Amino acid sequence: MKNYQIAVIEGDGIGREVVPEGIRVLEAAARRFDLSLSWQHFDWSCQTYLNTGRMMPENGLDQLRSFDAIYLGAVGYPGVADHVSLWGLLIPIRRGFKQYVNRRPARLLEGITSPLSGRKAGDIDFIIVRENSEGEYSEVGGRLNRDTEFDMAMQETIFTRRACDRIITYAFELARTRKKHVTSATKSNGIVYAMPFWDERFAAISKKYPDVKADQYHIDILTAHFVAHPDWFDVVVGSNLFGDILSDLGAAVVGSMGLAPSANLNPERECPSLFEPVHGSAPDIAGKGIANPVAQIWSGAMMLEHLGEKQAAHAVEQAIFKVLAHSDVRTRDIGGHASTRDMGEVIAAEVAAVR
Repeated sequence: MKNYQIAVIEGDGIGREVVPEGIRVLEAAARRFDLSLSWQHFDWSCQTYLNTGRMMPENGLDQLRSFDAIYLGAVGYPGVADHVSLWGLLIPIRRGFKQYVNRRPARLLEGITSPLSGRKAGDIDFIIVRENSEGEYSEVGGRLNRDTEFDMAMQETIFTRRACDRIITYAFELARTRKKHVTSATKSNGIVYAMPFWDERFAAISKKYPDVKADQYHIDILTAHFVAHPDWFDVVVGSNLFGDILSDLGAAVVGSMGLAPSANLNPERECPSLFEPVHGSAPDIAGKGIANPVAQIWSGAMMLEHLGEKQAAHAVEQAIFKVLAHSDVRTRDIGGHASTRDMGEVIAAEVAAVR
């Protein structure tokens, strides 16, 4: 029996409610496919910050390094500034473990109604590949003359050839397994140095993949096309900021943030990868037991796939799809009244039955 060591960080808000349901479903898959999943919980959160002054201990990365994967719920809560919570936990993990690929599927499923009129299951099916290590989310910059009339802030965007090439290459390799189409998100008409450089690297890499269609759009019209023509897209690759924004829009057009999984990947497997839902901690509904756990569960399926357990991953995905298509158990964001636990239990039961 294969055994995988999984670090669990439930984090904040609804993360503490959806993660247990993700574990419930993954344990059902483990039983069916003769796997062993050993979970070690790390209580790192905004409450940890308020208690200790840190989101995680100074040796937090060392504590996580030996695990096969990291399963995270959500980060952020009122009372702790968002940049403090994010830069104190999630971003150090992404960068410390070389998780330079952020992979976020957007797929309109049977049984889900898109806010876009006339769209049905299968019409929308694309993956956003976000550069996860540099770009607009750099640490280069600072503040000067704070709290005076000359107060100023400066934030530098950093694009390197190595980082651009590896994320664009990943996007083309992924497209080869799908519909063979890569779209680049750019803004080279307005951002005069960084984005023309990105365009140059996209053009150079695309020449290595003559079998894959390549196109690019400025980010402003690309967001419009996501709404008007979401069926145009297969794999969309973008910088850290553009990929982040497009991910939320992608989740919206397929019906709910509660249906959007993601993976922070170190493709070379030198370090553990991290799997989390796209949604945040949702403090407005935290503690009510009504959050949709599907994104967390689906992120777990992505984790199983990354670990090489493709049959188990497929079973979890198919259970999600079948429940959403045919079950009356639905959380409020998708038109029902079920609890977080109700949804987790019905998907876990389906994992054992789906073939």
